[in-house]
Amino acid sequence: MKTLGYYNGQIDELDKILVPMNDRACSFGDGVYDSAYARRHIIARLPEHVERILSGCQALDIAPPCTKDEMIALLSDLVKRVDDDESFVYWQISRGTQPRAHIYESGLASNLWVAIQPMPIRDTYKKIKLISLPDLRHSLCHIKTLNLLAGTMAATEAFRAGADECVLHRSGRVTECSRSNIGFLKNGSYITPPEDQWMLPGIQRAHTIAMCKRLGVPVEVRPFSLSELMAADEVIVSSVGSLCLAASSIDGCPVGGKAPALLKRLQDALEQEFDEATSGDAGEPF
Repeated sequence: MKTLGYYNGQIDELDKILVPMNDRACSFGDGVYDSAYARRHIIARLPEHVERILSGCQALDIAPPCTKDEMIALLSDLVKRVDDDESFVYWQISRGTQPRAHIYESGLASNLWVAIQPMPIRDTYKKIKLISLPDLRHSLCHIKTLNLLAGTMAATEAFRAGADECVLHRSGRVTECSRSNIGFLKNGSYITPPEDQWMLPGIQRAHTIAMCKRLGVPVEVRPFSLSELMAADEVIVSSVGSLCLAASSIDGCPVGGKAPALLKRLQDALEQEFDEATSGDAGEPF
């Protein structure tokens, strides 16, 4: 198959899968999602992604459609059915199906959606451009919900401005990007925002922190401002599809480029770790 769509057991090419209009995801964005990348038909860090989506279900009072092991087995099987061995795997769990009503019925059976399409991770070593915008999202950013309107608008504004991503800030504090986490290198240390309701604790962010510690790079988890980010030695954007991207500018002003050796050391290590995680010989997560 060139692409794959899955909905509660139905499997077909992605553009042939139909879902009921009364699925609460359609009217309310009532659900959670996760995504990962596969290489050699192996989904990187799959157990961590599944744990996160099931944690989101618990936080939103959504009955999970299956157990952790069952979801891992299903996704591992589905990704092997697509032709391309490098793919983007997206899955979401909606609360269920019922006639449109703000108050949801108790005990609804949740719905599982999966979409798989060819897509490699981004070139780790290619510099990107950023813009900054006020963070207008809700206060549940730590849960990977389907309510992504503010994020999509920010990402689109970045695209129209000729940038690759958008740095979000709230009350003087940088939170994250429209679809990525952000951090920076300064004086040999890696600085990243704290985990709270204003940012998603990204899985790649966690691996970046762990890799820094493995390489002997000090890690500081603390709030920081946009002006502090502008003065960083290197500005780093991370997500499951962009392991460790360095920014060349923010709002048209040059940034980074002051710690190239440390940056490349971190990028090389994270590239190697991802490749090992999709080799079939990977051990337990860090």
